[in-house]
Parts: sequence; structure tokens; C-alpha cells
Amino acid sequence: MFKYKTALSIIGLLAISCISFSFYLPNILEQGVSNDASTNALDTSPEARADSLLALMTLREKLGQLQQLDGGLSKNDLPTLIKEGKVGSVLNEVDTDLLEKYQRIALEESRHGIPLLIGRDVVHGFRTIFPIPLAQSATWNPRLVEEGARIAAVESKAVGINWTFAPMIDVARDPRWGRIAESPGEDPYLASIMGVANIRGFQGKNLSDSGSMAACVKHFAAYGMSEGGRDYNSANVGERHLREVYLRPFAAAVEADAASFMTSFNEINDVPATGNEFLLRGILKGEWNYDGMVVSDWESVKEMIAHGYCADEKAAALSAMRAGVDMEMTSTCMVDNLPALLTEKKIKLSQIDDAVKRILVLKYRLGLFENPYQRRELQAQVLSEDNLKAALRTAEQSMVLLKNENAILPLKDDLKSMAVIGPMADAPYEQLGTWIFDGKEKDSVTPLNALKKALADKTEVNYAQGLKISRTKTREGFPAAIAAAEKSDIVLFFVGEEAILSGEAHSRAHLNLPGIQEELLAELGKTGKPIVMIVMAGRPLILTDLLPQVSAVLYAWHPGTMAGPAITNLLTGKVNPSGKLPVTFPRAVGQIPVYHAHKNTGRPANADNWVHIDDIPVKAWQTSLGNTSHYLDVGFTPLFPFGFGLSYTDFTYGDLQLDQTKMQKNGRIIASVKVTNTGEVIGREIVQLYIRDKFGSVTRPVRELKGFEEFTLKPGESTTVLFEITEEKLAFFNADMKLSAEAGEFTLWIGGHAATSSSVDFVCE
Repeated sequence: MFKYKTALSIIGLLAISCISFSFYLPNILEQGVSNDASTNALDTSPEARADSLLALMTLREKLGQLQQLDGGLSKNDLPTLIKEGKVGSVLNEVDTDLLEKYQRIALEESRHGIPLLIGRDVVHGFRTIFPIPLAQSATWNPRLVEEGARIAAVESKAVGINWTFAPMIDVARDPRWGRIAESPGEDPYLASIMGVANIRGFQGKNLSDSGSMAACVKHFAAYGMSEGGRDYNSANVGERHLREVYLRPFAAAVEADAASFMTSFNEINDVPATGNEFLLRGILKGEWNYDGMVVSDWESVKEMIAHGYCADEKAAALSAMRAGVDMEMTSTCMVDNLPALLTEKKIKLSQIDDAVKRILVLKYRLGLFENPYQRRELQAQVLSEDNLKAALRTAEQSMVLLKNENAILPLKDDLKSMAVIGPMADAPYEQLGTWIFDGKEKDSVTPLNALKKALADKTEVNYAQGLKISRTKTREGFPAAIAAAEKSDIVLFFVGEEAILSGEAHSRAHLNLPGIQEELLAELGKTGKPIVMIVMAGRPLILTDLLPQVSAVLYAWHPGTMAGPAITNLLTGKVNPSGKLPVTFPRAVGQIPVYHAHKNTGRPANADNWVHIDDIPVKAWQTSLGNTSHYLDVGFTPLFPFGFGLSYTDFTYGDLQLDQTKMQKNGRIIASVKVTNTGEVIGREIVQLYIRDKFGSVTRPVRELKGFEEFTLKPGESTTVLFEITEEKLAFFNADMKLSAEAGEFTLWIGGHAATSSSVDFVCE
């Protein structure tokens, strides 16, 4: 009896299988070749599940997964397209009810029930806005960066967003470029550390956790090298420089299991990044074995036509697919043209299948098939007290004290009155910074309000806006500002640039304070009152001529929701400034690019061999000018070096030594330095390690950041900081384009910024 029933069961299963095969036969033919459906049914890995689902999909359904559409632009058509399986992802929609509707259609009404990726630019916070990414790098504290990304993920998941287009890890060495605000700065090592911290924060320990979302590292690659600092522009860069500087953070992102990559708008060495097979299939998916998905940037597939690389949308689709783009953002070149390209045998079905599988695997890893909807249980955490405290901590550690003449800061306890002046003192929207689609100015606490609250019982606060916005060019507010200064003991002057003046497509040729803020500063200076200048901006600004006019400068960047309390805590001394510059500050725009890891040249300038323009004799003989690499008018040093930042206390470095001066192959050297807080208040210091390879098969930078440690010391307290030097730290892409360390002589520096002079030498054998 058992055998008889078993036989009937087998016959029944075969019959069902035949019926199923007949049903799907036209679809398989439509695909040209069926996928391998032989996956073990017991294998429940995301890859196996993706293979099983892929085997059932028509070509049109596969193409649907490659398509991302804008929620706002396509709202009327989206329900139908989702039902037909023609959309794999939606971006820029944050209406919780609408997102739930879209996911329900995808799961319950489409043929295969494939959920949607819901994308959003959650760059430095969702509702709780943290400092801009450049400012977060100024903390030199990856723990804070990870915490901020985690909070952003939780708040985003509360409304249904499961994929963020962040972090941006483009190394940026030109402050004219508006998107330097989104960058981790000029150094590939620091960018790698901060990028990985962001990825860990967004993605958590498991992508399927309730508070996790998929990260998307961008922009691949060399976007930060756009010519002249003009957004979307060309980048011409040698392969060695590309690998050592601009690709390094992305390699770290692969190691950190970043869920997705985004291509960049620019072209690299004459080939647009979105169609760059060398980058995407060669390095990312080939050399690095990256198994995640790649999405284009906004219409960057179609924009290859404007680049002059592709004649039409069909050619753009071919280029993107060949290069390795898996999903197209907003434009429809791929979905419209891949069928014809497949028929013409210009692409292979396996290329489409690879792209679809990567997308499906991500959806399985995110747990979207089981939990596709917003996590309502997380909504109580949006703008929670804990989240705001985290934003406050990050803002406090991000701000950099650049000048503090005669220790005018912190403000004295017996201060009777102060003037709060400037267009950024009470600008709740502007302090949030660029790329904050979901931040609300009503949630912001401004410096004016925070100062009034903190000083209400003891200090008179005289406020005058002076200028309505940073770009104002009329002096109508000057009299009130001058009057406020004259009746006050000290002036807090809040200057900078509005949020819209940095970010995407907001490059600037002049980096001075916009409008007539500098004129207002000059007028305030005539009152004779000491001036503390607080700068709120999305990039380094030129401060050279302003420094002599003020007693102190606190560079606050765009600090986010909790800007006011953070600035107040720093000005009053409740918190000691500890931020360090993640990017070099130039003396003048003409000095750009200026960065710490530059080359030496054959005629390097130093303090003894350069000549200022004012010191050149009339009709001087040409050789008398020194013939070194410098500018006659601004010299060769920056205004502030990379890694610089003052404190209300003093740190001294001493007893720099190595445990040995010769490193054997596969060996190591331990470098140590004693750091002491010689001041009167507790302080946090960032100890930085720099190394130079003096001679190599190719020339090396004068200094490269190789490590850093951050810690807090009480007055009089000392600590010994250790750094391990290995071959890995000394490796570079040599003359044969192989990553390896070479024997030779090295110099090592440990100090508080990139211009520190404390050094020792060692040899690698």
C-alpha cells in the first residue's frame, strides 16, 4: 500500500511539473535560455533563493528589477507598473501609507511577489540631523559616526525606507567643489575609516534586523577630483593615483560588506563612470570580487549621451550593461533597449541575469520578502531624546577651534553682556546643511536661542541680525548690529554660507564669505570690542584676511539639529573643543589644490628658500627669486594644516621613540610617544601618525596619514600612545602597479596635526 501511494504521489508531482512547465514555456522562450533551476530546494541562502526565483521570471520581469523610478515623478503610473513587475525600486517617496501600498501591491498583486527597494538620500540624518559628513570627519571619532548612521537607519526604517544612498566616500581636495560637504575629506585613510563606520551604522550586524538598512557607497569613482572643482566634471588621473587615493575608501567599503555601490556622474580618463568597464567589471566586480549591486546615479546612464560617449539611449544602455551597472536610476535606457540588444546579440542574457540576481540577493538579505513594510515600532525613536543627545555629542566634537587669542574663550563667568550678530545666529534651516530632505527647521535649536537659555540669569544677550541671509548685499541692518556691539562686552559674530551654497551642483569660484559679511565684520571691528567669529559652512572658506580682525574663530561647519546647544557648550567651556580639520585650509583660492600628502618636487620650498612678492627687488635677476615650488604672494604653506585644531588645554608630545630602527621583512616596529595634558582643564586629543617613504621605485608623498588614536586626559595626566608599523602600512603601488612595500629609508611623525615636526627615522630591509 505504501509503495502504491508513493507511486501515485510521484505521478501526481510529475503531472504538476509538466503543467507548470507548459505554463512557463513561453516565458522561458522569451528569455532565450532558461536559468539554472537545479538549486537544491533545501538551500535557503539568499543566493539560492534568488536563483530559484530568477528561473521563473520572464525577460520583461527581469528588466523590471533593473528599473528604479522616482516616487514623485511617477506616482500616477507606479501602482500599475509595480503590479506588472516593471519596477524594482522606488526612490524619493516618504509617505508611509503610500509606501505600504506600493509594497503590498508588489507582494500581493505582482506575479512573483518581489518587494521593492525603497531608496532615499539619508546622508547625515533623517529627522534627527547630524553635522554634515565633512564635519563628522572632523570628530576623528568613528564610533560617533557609526552611531549617527545607526540612528538615521532606525528613523528611516520607521517610515519604510530600506536603502540609503550613503555614505559618500569621495576623497575631496578642492573646497570649491560643493559636494566636499558630503565628503569625509582629503585623506584616503581617514575616508576609509569614516566610510566603514557609516556602513556599519546603516547596516548593523545583520541587514535583516529591524533597524538596519542597505548602504550605498558613492560615487564610484574619482568624483571628488572633478576638474576645477566644478560638479559633474572630468577627472583625469593616473592609475596609481586612482588606486592609492580615490579607490582606497571603496576597497575598504567592499571589505566592510557594503550592500551596494553607486556610479559617479563624472568621466574618468575620458570614459564616463557609468559606462566604465575598467572600473565596474574590471576592478569592482572582478579584481575585488564584489558581490553586491551597482546602481547608476540619477539619469547618469542617459547622460552618457551628453558626455559624447554614446550616440543615443540604446548605445547608453549597451555601455551601462557591458560596464556592470545593475540598476538604472530614473532614466529608462536599459529597460527600453536591452531586449533589442539581446536579440542583436550585443549583450548576453547572463549579463542581465547577473544584474537581476544581485538585486534579488540584496532584497533577500534585507529580509524584505518576510518584512517589507515600515517598522512602526521604531517611530517612537524618531527625534527621541537619546537621538538628539547623540547629535549634540557629534556636533560638539566636530567643531574646530582655529584661533583663541589671549584665551578669550571660553567665555568668562562674569561676562555682563554680549552681542549676538550675524545671519547664521538664528537660521534654523541653514544650520542643517545640505542634503537634508527630511529634516525640519522647526526641530532645530539655534545658537541664539541656546545662548539665551544658557545665559539668561547672568548675561544680557543683545541680538541683531545685521544681514538677513549670508548673501545679503545691503547695509540696512548695520546700524542695529553696531549698536548691539557697542553696548556689549564681547561680540559673537555668526557668519558663513547658507545650506544651499554647498552640496551638489553648488561649486564656488570664490570662497570668501558671501554677501557683505566681511564688510559687517570690518564695521564691528571699529567698535573696539573683542570679536569671536563662529563660521557655519559646508566647506573650508578663505579666512586669511579675517583672522587678524577677530580674537577667536570656531569653525562649526553646518552642525545639524543641535547646532545651538553644541556651540553654546563650547563657547561657555562646558565642553572643550576637540575637532581636527579633515581637510587643509588654503590661504587663497589660487593655492588650491593644497593638501598634506603632496609630492616634494625637485625644488621644494621651505621657510628659508622662498621669496614673498613684496621682497623682490626692482629689476631683480631671475635666479635671485629662489626657484622653488611656491606662490610669490601666499608662499607654500596652508593657512591651517590637515589635522589641526586647538583646545582650551595644552597637550605636549615627548619621548617619541621606536622599539627598533630596522624592520625585517614581514616584521613590525612599535612607535610610541608620551602625550601630557599640561593645561588646566580636561581635554580630548587626536594623536596622528604620518610616514614618508623617502625613496621608491616611484616617488612618494611628503607625508601620509597612517593611523590615529583619540583619548581624553585630565589636567596633568599623561598617556603613552603606541602605533604598530607593518609592511601593510608601508605598501604602495610600485612601478609594476603591484601593491607592496619596498626596502628603504622612512621618516615617521607623531603629533597633533600634519605639520608636526616631531620625527624619527627607520629602515625597512
